[in-house]
Amino acid sequence: MRVEQWKNKAVLITGASRGIGKELARQLADGGARIGLVGLEPDLLAELAAQLGEGHCWVHADVTDHEGMAAATAKVVAEFGGLDVVVANAGVVPFGTTRQITPEAFTRTIDVNLNGVFHTVRCAIPHLIERRGYILVVSSSASLIPVVGMSAYCAAKSGAEALANVLRMELAHLGVRVGSAHTGFVDTDMTRQMNTVMPSLHRARTRLPWPLGGTVSAQSCARALVRGIERRARRIFVPRPIWLLHLGRVLAASELVQTIGARFLSRLVPATESEVRAATEH
Repeated sequence: MRVEQWKNKAVLITGASRGIGKELARQLADGGARIGLVGLEPDLLAELAAQLGEGHCWVHADVTDHEGMAAATAKVVAEFGGLDVVVANAGVVPFGTTRQITPEAFTRTIDVNLNGVFHTVRCAIPHLIERRGYILVVSSSASLIPVVGMSAYCAAKSGAEALANVLRMELAHLGVRVGSAHTGFVDTDMTRQMNTVMPSLHRARTRLPWPLGGTVSAQSCARALVRGIERRARRIFVPRPIWLLHLGRVLAASELVQTIGARFLSRLVPATESEVRAATEH
């Protein structure tokens, strides 16, 4: 990372208290950027801001609250004098098939993972135009292929990717670039919880060929995101071979693949539902 490239650059990151957001904040701060940490866990945000040192700030805000995000963005801009990069990273993942997940959990997932992206970028756009900045929408490989037991997450992340695609066209003439990040399984609290709640899905995934079957660290994921932000990339794939899913996304959702996998799915879906039911009953 080139320190001179990031010196005094202002970056706002949502979902910054844990996982990818936390590690991304650390690496960008090490490169000289000034980081505005936004999230729902004030103690963790304050701790991270202290670790990063002087010149950074944190704001307690919910990405589903437009007024709250507007206030958080205004605070970061006032602190840093402007805004160069926004990373819409905040996300949640419920577990359960479509017939199993509660309407409240499905709606919450869409609200955080999709509407939250809108609130984040909508509040930041005027400031990014001033500096011809960059938006990174953290989507997922789940926007590229369907995943059993994660219908709400797949729907929300697909919507976030679509929003990024439209934003890219709408803001290009204003000098603002937009990218979407598509990560495989990253070693975070969220992924570890998923593996615990749905072990059948975890076992099935680990039998798949790399990169689908592998897990990358939050540190290596953040490094890839930093490189993508530096390039103002249209798309970032972590690990890189995930781009093959982008090319083959039509095939992945095709009748052919579903037919080939029918016997496997007839075992995986009931097992996943049973595991989620057991986890929610405790």
